[in-house]
Amino acid sequence: MEKADDHCLSKLQLTERSDARPSVLRLREILAACAKSIENGDTRQSEAMVSELVNCLDSISEAAETELDNGDSESHVFEVLNEIYQFISSPLLDQGTIDTLSFDLPKAVSKFVGVGGCLEILDNIIDRFVTMCSPRDMLSILCEALDFQMTKGTNSIAPFLSGLSKVIRSIQRRHFEQIKVVVPVVLNALKAVDFETCDEDVKCDTLYDRAMDIANSIQSVCVKLDGKVHEKLQSLLGLYALQIMALFSVSTSHEVSSCLPFVSKLSCFLPFCGLSYVGLITGSDIDKISNIIGEDEDDYTACFPYIKHGACLSVLWGYLSEEVAQAAEEKISDLKDELATKQTERWKAIGMFRHILSFSGLSWKLKKVAIDFLLSINGSESFDDDRSDYISYMPSIFAALQAVQIIIMYAPDTILRKNAFDLFKKLLADIPCSERFDMLRALIVNSDSPSMVALLLDLVKGEMHVELCRKRVATDVQQVDSEACPKPSFWTAGILELVEQVLRPPKGGPPVLPEQSDAVLSALNLYRYVLITEATGSTNHTGVLLKSNLQKSYNEWLLPLRTLVTGIMSENKTDYDRIAVDMECALNPVELVLYRCIELVEEKLR
Repeated sequence: MEKADDHCLSKLQLTERSDARPSVLRLREILAACAKSIENGDTRQSEAMVSELVNCLDSISEAAETELDNGDSESHVFEVLNEIYQFISSPLLDQGTIDTLSFDLPKAVSKFVGVGGCLEILDNIIDRFVTMCSPRDMLSILCEALDFQMTKGTNSIAPFLSGLSKVIRSIQRRHFEQIKVVVPVVLNALKAVDFETCDEDVKCDTLYDRAMDIANSIQSVCVKLDGKVHEKLQSLLGLYALQIMALFSVSTSHEVSSCLPFVSKLSCFLPFCGLSYVGLITGSDIDKISNIIGEDEDDYTACFPYIKHGACLSVLWGYLSEEVAQAAEEKISDLKDELATKQTERWKAIGMFRHILSFSGLSWKLKKVAIDFLLSINGSESFDDDRSDYISYMPSIFAALQAVQIIIMYAPDTILRKNAFDLFKKLLADIPCSERFDMLRALIVNSDSPSMVALLLDLVKGEMHVELCRKRVATDVQQVDSEACPKPSFWTAGILELVEQVLRPPKGGPPVLPEQSDAVLSALNLYRYVLITEATGSTNHTGVLLKSNLQKSYNEWLLPLRTLVTGIMSENKTDYDRIAVDMECALNPVELVLYRCIELVEEKLR
């Protein structure tokens, strides 16, 4: 019997060549020994031989990594992989042997993916296991292998993505439950890949094309199903497509035009999954498909952290290319009309866009597209929603404005910064005037940039001027426009609180100079404007002319600030270095406006 076994095993081995490398000959011996021990049912021996096989491949892999540019090393690896492929492809190989090897061999050979020219034969090895082994087993094996590669910080995931796309098509039962396990593993693997260190054979395009193949496989399974399972798998595919859209948009280093073919193919899944541009940009479709997955799957949907980013990016790509919009069966013009005429939908869209505007991983090019898109929406100026409607959207709009602030401050391009500021003012104008002051106050209080605080205070001053002009016009025509703004929103005591926020910070003491000179200058200019306007118009809406407020501003804001400014100026009077000159230039306008404010207050107190 043993002679018969030995005879069969000898047929599994390739005809030995005299020029075969010692490592290949050793690998051949180990493979034969693995097959013999497995067929004989010797569990202990088979485990030992499989472990020796993995160690052998590891040593060859480590040697190859140190000589990646060596042509002989690449040839050596190819011979090793070809030996393995020929072995597992033999028609005489026992099924039990290939089942046993499937648990360890895919992970072991994946380490060679960084060696040039080996991706195709690695795909063939994985494909052979997928063809010969149980789909359910291979699903677990390949997912475990992907997890393993992530923990090792490697980029050798391409063969497993290809294998999973084929396994998914072979699933016979419990389709949703099994695919539900695959999707987060694939997405986490893609997210973990460092495309800057990828081998030339395994670039971004290769990996995302294979991720696309997985989407196609899920769709092919989905069309064969019906009822609740079809609906749930369809929703899962939608989440997967949106996450891929986000990951691809972040990872690609190509020009926008070269990305369009992939994005167009990916956008084809949107109508199949019942996703529209309006539903994506307002978030309603995301809520819909998340709910279809099931209320008990809340933890599962947390595996898709970038679906809202992907939803907005799906629309942006359509805005960039009519071809992409057609693939999604959408028209950007219809979307703009929808957002222009429905204010609540516009607020929802603004809230959604905060995700990509604040996303540090997204390129400035795509952020510029986002800014341009939002600027292209011409919203109506009438506010058809009551205060309670706006309040529900206030947190997301606030976050969106903060995201735009970041672009205003840090964008490398002057035009982008200007467009971001235009968008900032446009978003503010879309807020009911009765709530606009509260939004600006919240932005000022939560900003740690003196320059941004100065900018916001200037906007407050501008809003006060507009409100004042509107009131004067209404007085001239003896008609109060109650619909536009029923009562003053900026000419209130809250203005003095904003000034105090800067001139007497909540943490105590005067502001830090010259670091906060921009904010201090704007606060002083605002105070002077309010003081002069109230005095000239014989009004006191803000309470600035109350004696108690005048004394407070004089003793607690202005005099301590004067002491600070004069002290710094006198210290730098004899210094002529660059720092001293810059400091004097920053404080000169502050000193000028400060003394004018002191004169005005002293005059009113007298």
